[in-house]
Amino acid sequence: MLFRASAQSIAAAAIDSSLYLHLTEQFVHMHGHRPSPAEMRSWERSIPALTSALNDAGLGGVEVMLEYALPLNSKRADAVLAGVHPVTGEPSYVVVELKQWSEAEPDGEDPALCRIDAYAQPVLNPIEQVRRYCEYLVNFNGAVAEHSHRVSGVAYLHNATEFGVNGLRVVELDHRGQLFTGERRGELIGHLRARLSDQQPGARAADELLAGRTVPSKQLMSVAAKEVREREQFVLLDEQQVAYRMVLNAVRRAKFSDHKEIVVVTGGPGTGKSVIALSLLGELYRQGVPAMHATGSQSFTKTMRKVAGTRKREVQELFKYFNSFIATEKNSLDVLICDEAHRIRETSANRYTPATHRTGRRQIEELIDVARVPVFLLDEHQVVRPGEMGTVKEIQEAAAARGFECHVISLESQFRCGGSDAYVRWVARLLGLEPGGPAVWDPDDRMRLLVADSPQEMEAFLDARRAEGYGARMSAGYCWTWSPEPKHGEPLPADVVIGDWARPWNLRGERAIAGAPPSALWATDPAGFGQVGCVYTAQGFEYDWSGVIIGPDLLWRGDRWVTVRTASKDPVFRKSTPDDDVDRLIRNTYKVLLTRGMVGTVVYSTDPETREKLREWVGGRREQRVSTV
Repeated sequence: MLFRASAQSIAAAAIDSSLYLHLTEQFVHMHGHRPSPAEMRSWERSIPALTSALNDAGLGGVEVMLEYALPLNSKRADAVLAGVHPVTGEPSYVVVELKQWSEAEPDGEDPALCRIDAYAQPVLNPIEQVRRYCEYLVNFNGAVAEHSHRVSGVAYLHNATEFGVNGLRVVELDHRGQLFTGERRGELIGHLRARLSDQQPGARAADELLAGRTVPSKQLMSVAAKEVREREQFVLLDEQQVAYRMVLNAVRRAKFSDHKEIVVVTGGPGTGKSVIALSLLGELYRQGVPAMHATGSQSFTKTMRKVAGTRKREVQELFKYFNSFIATEKNSLDVLICDEAHRIRETSANRYTPATHRTGRRQIEELIDVARVPVFLLDEHQVVRPGEMGTVKEIQEAAAARGFECHVISLESQFRCGGSDAYVRWVARLLGLEPGGPAVWDPDDRMRLLVADSPQEMEAFLDARRAEGYGARMSAGYCWTWSPEPKHGEPLPADVVIGDWARPWNLRGERAIAGAPPSALWATDPAGFGQVGCVYTAQGFEYDWSGVIIGPDLLWRGDRWVTVRTASKDPVFRKSTPDDDVDRLIRNTYKVLLTRGMVGTVVYSTDPETREKLREWVGGRREQRVSTV
């Protein structure tokens, strides 16, 4: 939340512009950069329209929370109004989506989407947008989780005429999804007075909402079974819902007009790519549409098979690998959902591929050919192995070569790392993956970042968080040799050795040994805490607390990072792998590891100089060190 006050106070602050200065300062503090000119204009034009309506309704005492951050992601509701219900006397909340649009029309084939001149791609209908914000708030805020009736929503298009946007009301209206225009301002006032008392201030209700415990996130693996077999478990917001619906619309078009379309969904870690993939698979599966899910990750695919297909073998068979389609006929599927598509390789053939299956085709061509609607979900900064080539450009070029239409949707909102955009940006700058160089971490109350003085300290801290009910894992750069797995009855070899501290790597095989889970379940089985994970078992997963050991393959020297390829024990790096590629892949590896945490990250470097620099970047304050937390 960027600002909170009564409607009367906000209206006064807007007059002398102090409100917008405060909003800007808070935005910079939370996100690490200034708001765009368009966002600042929207504040200046839309907030007075809302507070004017509230004050004219006699609701000057209602508490207004501007740019209210939804729990565990970086999405912000324009405003949440907190007050007391005039009839029941209970706390009452109205989520408000403000739009400056003067005209908008429903998308021709899907009224849940709409089109406006300013955007080339369709956007979510604001009625649907605010309804989903309400649902998400109820799902993740303990203050209203058991009192869903307390939350309602409105979209206020204060510049619009009825003629300009009336078509948007073709979607179903309910108490969480209503639309008002400037021409119907009087109806908005009546609507607000029916939900908020003009006799009692809203400060206490706002306190209660802000104090509401964040309901633990429905983590990807724990709901996969119901997502695929029963019903939708995730609430997709904004561009997530747009991506989801654009795929479903492409499926419908392909079915009725007998043609092929390609959809690419791109976004950083935690933007919800895999959630979209699961939601799509669940919906298509329920509709009986021939569809499959594929990744290049053995851990991810095996975990999906185990969790989502616990009782149904046919569900397990929905999850394949990218190289599973080398001999599959063209268009044999309606939809192929390629999750973690940055792991697409040059070819599906390997040393075990029979000669009769060696077609010479590129893997991207096979994946495009196998389905009428291939869907690719990717993050180009998560390429961590030589030969991985899943990029938007590669897919677009492959589509153009065949004359196929290709839609690209970008996801911006952050659902991992506590929903902290600032943290994800801090990691990217830290590792030189975005310009600007490393910066001092400015805590944003969403993601906790700590530096450990030793691996013992890191492990003890994480174990204490586990005792509090959180999930936790330790991972490291691939800087220690991986011993063969022991024989039955023998202990796991402690390969990751740092001074007098030693722990085993996660298992590589498909069976549990000595109490440790198989490789594919390291990130999701609580018994995985006893081993150190590598990037290949961590990628694609999330856990509450993440401990990351930066090994001797990445050192800070003077004023820059130095990658030491000889310190890496990763067998995928060959002598022929160029130094520049090794440098990029090592940095990408640590980006993956540093962005697995939902609540917090503890980082430790085996190198004293690098560790001291990390303390400086994390703030250098004692409260940012593990030993005092």
